[in-house]
Amino acid sequence: MRTASLHTRPTLHRNQHSLWEFLNEHLFAPATVFVKKQAVLCIALIAMAVTCVLVPPDAAYLGYFDLRTLATLFCTLAVVAAFSHIHLFEVISKTIVIKLHTLRNATLGLVMITFFGSMLLANDMALLTFLPLGFFVLNSTDNKKAMAFTFIMQNIAANLGGMVTPFGNPQNLYLYSYFNIGTAEFVQIMLPSFLTATLLIIGICLFVKPTPLTLKKDEDYHLPAGRTVIYSVLFIASILIVFRVIPYHWGTLVITIILLFMDRKSVKEVNYPLLATFCAFFVFSGNLARIPAVSNFFGELLPMNTLLFGILSCQCISNVPSAVLLSHFTTDYASLLPAVNIGGLGTLIASLASLITFSEYKKHNPEQTKKYILMFSAINFGFMAVLFVVQSIILK
Repeated sequence: MRTASLHTRPTLHRNQHSLWEFLNEHLFAPATVFVKKQAVLCIALIAMAVTCVLVPPDAAYLGYFDLRTLATLFCTLAVVAAFSHIHLFEVISKTIVIKLHTLRNATLGLVMITFFGSMLLANDMALLTFLPLGFFVLNSTDNKKAMAFTFIMQNIAANLGGMVTPFGNPQNLYLYSYFNIGTAEFVQIMLPSFLTATLLIIGICLFVKPTPLTLKKDEDYHLPAGRTVIYSVLFIASILIVFRVIPYHWGTLVITIILLFMDRKSVKEVNYPLLATFCAFFVFSGNLARIPAVSNFFGELLPMNTLLFGILSCQCISNVPSAVLLSHFTTDYASLLPAVNIGGLGTLIASLASLITFSEYKKHNPEQTKKYILMFSAINFGFMAVLFVVQSIILK
């Protein structure tokens, strides 16, 4: 019996070791890689899970999801991928390099086109459109080191550019309708912060060194006329989904079918983890608004300083959910409106647009995310502080 026992132990040890190797190879190692690559998604899922314990799933969960936003994101990401396959961004970036000559001019041009684009396309669409362009300009001229700063400034430009129009940002559209604000009054409320933001953005971009731009590879791409026209029509359709001209379900179906026939790879390359992050965040913010302690807290706190606490709220639950939540506890829309626009600056979750920018940057620079977050926080909180002071003086 003793002999059998001695023979059995090494066998058990080898089996246990083999089991550990199997689990490590097929479970633990892939999970670790996933967490590192999709840190924001994992954080969003954990936050969602915590709130799901406090607010058990029910029928109200179905109302959390902004399906139009998700559909627009999907369509735009797919069409932008299709554009990249025909080298549209390389062609445009080459034109920018030739016309603008220096890194300072190119940075300012990319940031300002995002700034004004957000007034027409809204902040998310502006970033989805112009961040890939920023990448191609910097990558094709061997200036990837400037990508973090450029992307961050494009993100700020997208968040602040649309603040002066009722349709520039989703939170603006909601508050404009909820409080029945006149268009002239809306512009009057937001104009001081908008002008301050414009000067700040231009001023900071002027600090970029005027390094001459030269293309690494001067390749002469020829755009296929048919695909360019069709993809442009699909992109316009994606924008029309935002403005409710095209029903999002039919629009998404048609765009997907066309791309599956013309460029199946573009649908495959959609950033699905980003869409999952948005879904998790919708559940998190929706549950948070239903927790009585949270509602009572804002009900007591908000009248003290609507501007300050509105901005702070955005740092935790994002600007759009904050606008919806806080609108029920104050009639001071002259303070709440700038609060949820300025509040889109700050943390990565203060605006869903910031998650889009971070995701795009991480795709191209996965090893530089810590540096990006530090720079993002410093610049964003700096902008927030200045705009808060300016708006506080005006409200007095």
